[in-house]
Amino acid sequence: MSEWKLAYQANCWGPLGGNAVGVTSITELTYRTFGDMGAAFADIAAAGYQGVELFDGNLLDHSAKSFRKLLDDNGLSLVAAYSGGNFIFDEILPEELARIRCAADRTAELGAPHFVVGGGAKRFDGVRDGDYAKLGTALEQVVGIAKERGLTAHYHPHLTTIVETPEQVRRIFKETSIDFCPDTAHLAAAGGDPAEMIREHRDRISYVHLKGWQREPFAFTPLDRGDLDSGPIIDAMRDTEFDGWVAVELDAWDDPREGAELSKSYLDKCLELA
Repeated sequence: MSEWKLAYQANCWGPLGGNAVGVTSITELTYRTFGDMGAAFADIAAAGYQGVELFDGNLLDHSAKSFRKLLDDNGLSLVAAYSGGNFIFDEILPEELARIRCAADRTAELGAPHFVVGGGAKRFDGVRDGDYAKLGTALEQVVGIAKERGLTAHYHPHLTTIVETPEQVRRIFKETSIDFCPDTAHLAAAGGDPAEMIREHRDRISYVHLKGWQREPFAFTPLDRGDLDSGPIIDAMRDTEFDGWVAVELDAWDDPREGAELSKSYLDKCLELA
């Protein structure tokens, strides 16, 4: 574990959402944290993390020059950007991919190694024949977009999409070569065992999202609390000799810096025991 590099997602410093104009303009439908990224980066650095991940909308708010200064002022590296799409609707797919190209351009310009996407829309009448194949085809295009820019593309299974459960994860990875970014809380909330899934898919995991989770009331938590024991997950990462970036994520917390510090303290203790 000594070779792990720790990053933090900047999505906790404000309400989560998307650009409203995206309702009528698919190319503008980026994810967004409605908060101050300068404050977020300062808190993340103060909590002891080396890197940061953020949503595509927040990334594109800045020029490359101003964003690089924001990173440098806080001694952080950009590790990844996160984007998403429906990915199963033929007519709007070119619009979604155009948006992803724009975000990937900026991500690569800033020297990040990873680009993460989530998605795969649930239709109003359920999953239809061919939806997984359509999602797989779209994800292959994301792989190509990332590769052209020197990035590694990752798929992040997510609640409310057609890829939640362990079987759905297996199904989509038969359709695409994209790397697997396991979000431990989403996997657990969908009924999976994140540690076992990391072992099962070890050959396509080069970036991980660690997140705590509690069942009732449903909430994401720092790693040191909730109903998801992160200890076996970290053991699985050690057992599979994972040695890349680990991004800690927490979608909402009353005191975002405190949430970042709680998870960092938990991981520091794990480092001491390694």
